[in-house]
Amino acid sequence: MSEAAATSSLDNRALEPLWREVLGRRLRALRTERWETLAQTAERAGISPQYLSEIERGRKEPSSEMIAALAGALGITVADLMTGAAADLRHDAGIVALATVATARTAQLTRAARAAYPAGPVALAMAA
Repeated sequence: MSEAAATSSLDNRALEPLWREVLGRRLRALRTERWETLAQTAERAGISPQYLSEIERGRKEPSSEMIAALAGALGITVADLMTGAAADLRHDAGIVALATVATARTAQLTRAARAAYPAGPVALAMAA
């Protein structure tokens, strides 16, 4: 499960996606658009395919030097990579915000429904 899908125990709101996850997804999308294997891209970037896989899955947070090497291996600039990842992050954050609002509304409706229909001994007394 993505760490972005986790909820905060403090306020029960969904957390925004992590930068490393968004960046990893963007790198994977760019690599697969070029029909390249992990090994091909990793070789050009000077890293192992296993490490690239961990970056793409959001498990590792690459250094700025590594990001530059990966951007170069994919034939794009760091600025273009960051712009695309930032757009993805804004999109994902918007989805999380909508989910948070929906969750809050559902909780509000559930509380209202429970208040309207008493349970337990009160409900039994009212039914009698």
